[in-house]
Amino acid sequence: MKQAESSRNIFLLVMVAALGYFVDIYDLLLFLIVKNKSLMDLGVSAEQLTNTSLTLVNWQMAGLLIGGIIWGILGDKKGRLYVLFGSILMYSLANLANGAIQDISWYAPLRFIAGVGLAGELGAGITLISETMSKENRGYGSMVVAGVGLMGAVAAYFVGASFDWRVAYYVGGGLGLLLLVLRIGVIESGMFAKIKTHEVRKGDFLMLFTNKARFKKYLFSILIAVPVWFVVGILVNIASDFAKPLGIQEPIESGKGIMFTYVGIALGDFLTGFLSQVFKTRKKVVFAFLTFTYAGILFFLLSDGLSANAFYALCVYFGLATGYWVVFVTMASEQFGTNLRATVTTTVPNFVRGSLILVSSLFTYFRAELGIINAALLAGTLTVIIAYWALWQLDETYGKDLDYVETSGGTGL
Repeated sequence: MKQAESSRNIFLLVMVAALGYFVDIYDLLLFLIVKNKSLMDLGVSAEQLTNTSLTLVNWQMAGLLIGGIIWGILGDKKGRLYVLFGSILMYSLANLANGAIQDISWYAPLRFIAGVGLAGELGAGITLISETMSKENRGYGSMVVAGVGLMGAVAAYFVGASFDWRVAYYVGGGLGLLLLVLRIGVIESGMFAKIKTHEVRKGDFLMLFTNKARFKKYLFSILIAVPVWFVVGILVNIASDFAKPLGIQEPIESGKGIMFTYVGIALGDFLTGFLSQVFKTRKKVVFAFLTFTYAGILFFLLSDGLSANAFYALCVYFGLATGYWVVFVTMASEQFGTNLRATVTTTVPNFVRGSLILVSSLFTYFRAELGIINAALLAGTLTVIIAYWALWQLDETYGKDLDYVETSGGTGL
């Protein structure tokens, strides 16, 4: 009876986390898909579309970075469920409000609030799964969460393309609120419950920087996934800029490219999660798919005259190759003790997203000096080399016992 109840609780937890991430990704990418329609409807001129949309993306990115820290700390201080449902509530209300705006001045604050909310869901969900499922099977739980969740990008594309932009925002907000009903029966992490009343520093973000070994482990956990956002944020997002120098004659839709990329990522998450369980290794799987990612970067930037359909097929490949995202987040969660685990698991993916600011700045600088193709080759190669180096420094975490805490001086049991 107890085993059946435990299995039901785990199933419910995985489903809530997976559906939460589905809505998370839907909302995260929706703006990229409906930005032109919504901004023009609100009176932004064609000449100002690019600058205005970039400004709003930066507001959302700032919300993600700040929200990652806030929700991570709260996850270790207040509990994983507190963050899981608090973040869903915040971004759902922000998107409902976004659909109702009549003035462009409200767009930026609501994108910031939505960004803060979007920062918390994945980290809380993966932390809960890592601490609730057995050390042998937790990779399967993370695999389902990321694989199902990333299909939210597909939903965002079709809803954004088929309906008015306001309806698309209402759909995202409504789905989030409906999801909160499923919170009934989801249990808190037993590992967190065990340390909740203990006199141990919980959610102390500064602890990640006061110990050299812990800081390096944190930094390396971020760096291994930077190539993912180089591919999504530069190669796919501004693919139309690459079209002419690469001899692509047909028009390229960035929204469609992003959708196909995320289809690939969803498939890649299932595949990498499965392979990490079968071969009992996280590091080797990440190494292999990082290599596939670099091969795709080189193929695209050295190609000549791809058709639009060939480019979209390549986007699926890009997604498959960068689909080590689920394993990367799981590795980050498994690197640290219970009192810092939510802080790390929530901040790391958001800092990777935020790394796009630095990578795009580097790319822009190289572009002015070397041209768009050579700039992308150089920036992409640097991110991959750094990711290889960071991965080499990290310990293998498959099957690691996570029932321990971090002490002020280092790692304690």
